[in-house]
Amino acid sequence: MLNFSANDYLGLGTSKHAAARVAEHFHTSGGSSSSSRLVCGNYEGINRAEEIYAAYFGYETALFLPSGFQANVAVISTLFEKGDTVFYDKHIHASAVTGLKLSAADGLGYNHSDFSHLAKRLSVERNSRAVLTESLFSMDGDLLDVVELEKLKREHGFLAVVDEAHAFGAIGDGGRGIAQGVADVAVGTFGKAFGFFGAFVLLSQTMKDYLFNFAPALIYSTTLPEAHAASAIELLQLVEQSGSARQTLREISGLMREELRSNGFQVRGDAHIIVVEIGDEESATGISGQLLEKGFFVFSARYPTVPLGKAILRISMSALHDEEDVSAFVEALNEACRGKPS
Repeated sequence: MLNFSANDYLGLGTSKHAAARVAEHFHTSGGSSSSSRLVCGNYEGINRAEEIYAAYFGYETALFLPSGFQANVAVISTLFEKGDTVFYDKHIHASAVTGLKLSAADGLGYNHSDFSHLAKRLSVERNSRAVLTESLFSMDGDLLDVVELEKLKREHGFLAVVDEAHAFGAIGDGGRGIAQGVADVAVGTFGKAFGFFGAFVLLSQTMKDYLFNFAPALIYSTTLPEAHAASAIELLQLVEQSGSARQTLREISGLMREELRSNGFQVRGDAHIIVVEIGDEESATGISGQLLEKGFFVFSARYPTVPLGKAILRISMSALHDEEDVSAFVEALNEACRGKPS
């Protein structure tokens, strides 16, 4: 089975070398912290790993959390409150939407990646403001226009919170993503390019201290074990050394887009997440099922993950894919669509 659904962008999730290093740390340190961070789970090794991540990505400090969903919920629900106005791209992740609902802040959506629309909304609202967006959108595959975001930030002075979960490790110099210098808070995950589990938030020390004291998602959760932190340091080193894998990922993703378009498919995506527009939910499910029978695992995203009548095939590329995989997939997709892509 060829997997075009997983987010193992660099191949670290199936790397036996990475698995062996992680296993060694868990064998040495145990599998649980057995406590929340504020009781007796604040291990020196965790603090050290957070500082290493902060330094690598260019932020003041970092905070590890058990999942990307929990990270977005903790950050957004705690930093914002009633009376704040938070502008959000309408295609942000469900975890960010959940955090915004829990915050009681006034959430105002703007059309996906439409900065002229955002500018109009910013010009009207004068309350304490923030903007929530992603750097690589998980269901669209397009990249954030960082230049435009920075321009609006200089003009309006908002706090920028950017989810870089799909970019960290896979895009940018050393896998540092694309929003450094613009994002005041950046959310990353270990579960994608890092091939691990858990999440990290890059932020200021003041914000970290505030989350430690007021974020229920942090206060009332058992923290990740010290073995996780030690493993995260080693995985960061592997990510830093994965320049050739990132180059392969760029090239193979570009080839997939080119081959799909040359075969008549409607394709979106700027990087390693590629969207094939299908439209009808039943058709998308059927095509995905036929591909599965042919040995290709690809995700059909349907309502409510995407708007009704806008079903897609979401293709996740990996540095482990090669040209033969791309050719075989496009041929199988043509067959699944009966040779008549639309």
